[in-house]
Amino acid sequence: MRVGFIQIEPKLLDLNANLSKAEKLLKDAAKQEAQLVVLPELFDTGYNFESREEVYSIAQQIPDGETTQFLVEQAREHEMFIIAGTAEKDEKGRLYNSAVLVGPIGWGYIGKYRKIHLFYREKLFFEPGNLGFHVFNIGVAKVGIMICFDWFFPEAMRTLALKGADIVAHPANLVMPYAPRAMPIRSLENRVFSITANRIGEERGLRFIGMSQINSPKAEILLRASEDKEEVGVVEINIEEARNKKINEYNDIFKDRQPKYYFV
Repeated sequence: MRVGFIQIEPKLLDLNANLSKAEKLLKDAAKQEAQLVVLPELFDTGYNFESREEVYSIAQQIPDGETTQFLVEQAREHEMFIIAGTAEKDEKGRLYNSAVLVGPIGWGYIGKYRKIHLFYREKLFFEPGNLGFHVFNIGVAKVGIMICFDWFFPEAMRTLALKGADIVAHPANLVMPYAPRAMPIRSLENRVFSITANRIGEERGLRFIGMSQINSPKAEILLRASEDKEEVGVVEINIEEARNKKINEYNDIFKDRQPKYYFV
């Protein structure tokens, strides 16, 4: 299976510019025969908001909003699955930092995830996610989604792995330097592939670190992007590697778990 990330520099509060840029980069991913592509957190809106009113003005409903419909069209045109972060406004006007999953002809809009662990000033604008962690079966693979700061909580990726994820998609707007080092270990301890799609650039004094990457179940960094360039990265992976949880003839990382001792 060929999977990839798109590393992009969104323009704050400029939906049309961001969708136009994503369209060009998705064409590049299609030329590389990507079957699954991950875009960053809030790729269509930018990140460093000053007020809830700013977010409300650009957030959209899922799946009827312009961003999700754009992604559905792109997935259909390029015959790929796409996961992308977006600002969601529900029917009651509540705001969520969300990600959507769409697919090619016959799939369309598949589902969404709402970010559970909000970072810093996100708490001023968004509600905590209320849909839990879900794994989506897209035929060739089972895909889980978490967003940015979720990585800091090992329970997030472990939950997705226990629910059967082969791949964990990780749209992000990373500003701290730790995730590029930690995500290979998250992949190792759960024996899954992970795809972190980060953004670049500076926004109202906040600098994003780039370094989008794809990691293997053996903690290998299969591909890593630069810190400051817009890039498309695509690699081929063997899904079966994520389905073997044995590390030797005696140890299986899931069968060896002892949950009764883990919680206080």
